[in-house]
Amino acid sequence: MRQTVLTFCAFLLFSGFALSQTQPAAWDSTYRPSSYPLLTRQFKYFKHHKSDFVFLGNSITFGTDWYELLELPQARNRGISGDMTFGVLERLQEIIDGKPAKLFIMIGVNDILRNVPDRYIIENYHKMLSRVRKGSPRIKIYVQSILPVNESFPQHKSVIGKGVRIVSMNRELQQIAVEYGATYIDLYSAFESPEGILDAGLTYDGLHLNLEGYLRWKETLQKGGYLK
Repeated sequence: MRQTVLTFCAFLLFSGFALSQTQPAAWDSTYRPSSYPLLTRQFKYFKHHKSDFVFLGNSITFGTDWYELLELPQARNRGISGDMTFGVLERLQEIIDGKPAKLFIMIGVNDILRNVPDRYIIENYHKMLSRVRKGSPRIKIYVQSILPVNESFPQHKSVIGKGVRIVSMNRELQQIAVEYGATYIDLYSAFESPEGILDAGLTYDGLHLNLEGYLRWKETLQKGGYLK
């Protein structure tokens, strides 16, 4: 009898362990970074012009002064550190109402790092582009690929094992851009090292960009003629 009980307990323990290995990690679509309320209020207050080039995204977009980097007075930064596709959808109307000339989107890496399933990221991109197309058809939309990451830096352990998902997501984003008549910009290749990861010379932590990284971004946009 005692042996039977021990065997049953061992079975429950093993089953629970196996289940924990197969269950997807928890994720939260309602997460918003602490700066989100402040910055969204500011964005609504700052008036748009029809000549604006809006850069929409997360900390990678937020991390530079686009006006000075590109030497374009019409460049507007609408990046929020830590933001996800869900947060962009929530604040997208402010951009649609402003009717800028161009909209450069880069969003999704935080969704991946926070274990949001791919299907929801893809669905959110469809919603984004559909709303922009319906709300302001004249806006030229540029879907920028998610950048590679570099796992050799110790600061962001959340990037470990995410490289394959980023490559897969970029393939989806390219198809979505075509579907909505947007332009897809392959930044991934411009930032990729020969080893297939984020070039260590373009980042300070394996995820975010240093000055050389932003200059590479600028060079890629200029060479592609996307800033004309």
